[in-house]
Amino acid sequence: MSEYSLIFKPGWDKYFSKMDKSVREMVWKKIQQQKNETNTRHLKFGVEFYVVEAGQNRIAIKINEKEKSKTIHFAGNHKQYEKWYKKQPKT
Repeated sequence: MSEYSLIFKPGWDKYFSKMDKSVREMVWKKIQQQKNETNTRHLKFGVEFYVVEAGQNRIAIKINEKEKSKTIHFAGNHKQYEKWYKKQPKT
């Protein structure tokens, strides 16, 4: 099984950097698991993101199968996620 490379979009850590250390560690571990993880949930309504849950937190990812890469766009709690999600352009 090949591993995905992780790319971090500038600003992805706007909320992540303000999390408590223990929460940040849990979320970071979940992000690192994405190198091998295939269990992601695709978002509806034509937005091309996948979302991964880490406790009460959400991580939004775009997956590029050709390049075997996953770009981390967001990490934060569900309220922050809702705000972020609403700002994403719909296709």
